[in-house]
Amino acid sequence: MRIATWNVNSAKQRLPRLLPWLDQRNPDVVCLQETKLSDPAFDELFAEPLAERGYRVAHHGQGQFNGVALLSRVGLDDVELGFAGQPDYDGVVEARAISATCAGIRIHGLYVPNGREVDHAHYQYKLAWLDALAAVVAAGPDDVVVCGDMNVAPADQDLFDPAAYVGHTHVTPAERERIANFGLVDVVRERWPDHDRLFSYWDYRAGMFHQDLGMRIDLVLASAPVAARARAAWVDRAARKGKLPSDHAPVIIDLDTAPDGDIGPVVPPPSNPKRSGKPVALPQAKD
Repeated sequence: MRIATWNVNSAKQRLPRLLPWLDQRNPDVVCLQETKLSDPAFDELFAEPLAERGYRVAHHGQGQFNGVALLSRVGLDDVELGFAGQPDYDGVVEARAISATCAGIRIHGLYVPNGREVDHAHYQYKLAWLDALAAVVAAGPDDVVVCGDMNVAPADQDLFDPAAYVGHTHVTPAERERIANFGLVDVVRERWPDHDRLFSYWDYRAGMFHQDLGMRIDLVLASAPVAARARAAWVDRAARKGKLPSDHAPVIIDLDTAPDGDIGPVVPPPSNPKRSGKPVALPQAKD
């Protein structure tokens, strides 16, 4: 079974790329984040082409913000929009989480709050959100996958330059502790423990993608029984290339069999990554 997660950063904008990508990669389960569509708008655009490809679909939308979806060709049972105890922000329980049982695995598709700044209320909201989700995951079942845009880089190894991120969100000990508290296996990192340029997100600005100045914040976390079934785990960097890309690449894991072999960790690898020289400031630091 092939499971993929992808922050598409607007499903409508990514429509010309998403459907061909499904045909090319042939995933059985797909978690999408940042669809930025209402449920009716998502259905209007995607219901028919996804049904033609054999997918059952659940979408949890919030108009032009947030939005998550689950696509499955191996069952889509007990769908839940959000999760028990999910905190609100400014009185709104945002469309950031969706879960369902697919081929016996409880799959949570997530778009974790960004946090904005360490001294911002959104950062505390992010921590509370992750705490509440961890309690849900701990309650079972045993076969579980938690995946999506987690907006946390689990370790300095997951950054192009740890010094560039000092003082920013996504890398604080409190955020990383929350990811560790799930008690799950980071499937991609488990498979590629020594690979230092294993990125899934690159800012649109300042040529960050072409220099491979990225970070790994799109994760697939799995319980031990599920992680033991992994035969391949990789970042589909090809989907970040070309016209109208998202700023994230899909992350893919194969359970039980690997149709493309044990490829990875990044496909294709960057051709001209920046490795040394003058330190690079984050583009957002200039705003």
